[in-house]
Amino acid sequence: MIKPIELVIFDCDGVLVDSEVIAVGVLVRLGEEYGWPLTEGEAIERFVGRSEAANHATVAERLGEETATVWDKRFRELHAEAVDAGLTPVDGLPEALAAITLPTCVASSGPHEKMRHTLGRTGLYDRFAGRIFSATDVGRGKPAPDLFLHAARSMGVEPAACVVVEDSLPGVQAARAAGMRALGYAGGITPAERLAGPGTVVFTDMRELPALIAAGAVQRG
Repeated sequence: MIKPIELVIFDCDGVLVDSEVIAVGVLVRLGEEYGWPLTEGEAIERFVGRSEAANHATVAERLGEETATVWDKRFRELHAEAVDAGLTPVDGLPEALAAITLPTCVASSGPHEKMRHTLGRTGLYDRFAGRIFSATDVGRGKPAPDLFLHAARSMGVEPAACVVVEDSLPGVQAARAAGMRALGYAGGITPAERLAGPGTVVFTDMRELPALIAAGAVQRG
């Protein structure tokens, strides 16, 4: 028997705030600066949806530990500048949030400091304050299930009663590994086919989200 949904767990970047396109642009720029030519597709495949620690390890493997440390610093600086220059919520997100009556929380690969900046910049931080979880809170980031299980446990909800809203392959993989249903948002930078899979419904307009949840359209499988 499928449990009713009791908690909606949102990823942050690319789901709440339209920041993934910013991140990919910064990654491509850094690749040019440090001698690692990256296409947008390669940046999405290698980096998007993963923790800072995982991304650091990816750069270190290719360019060395010293360069990876400098890369991390430059990424934070350039990303923050771009966020301040004009970050907005994901299209349709404010309307979706207004229509969702279930408890919600955020579980992101990004650190708390980054979420305070991006969610604060878009006026969303206060809506989720006290219910924001980061990969830095757990031992393993996405695609491991640790972060989503930590969020569910902190919110007092069984994994089977949670639905995760994600826009990255590591994110939907983490939701599946946690035994949660997933909604894969393909209205951003990740192609729909990368999000599709067991227990996952893929959608392209954030305004569809409340109806998908209310109608119980998300099925485990």
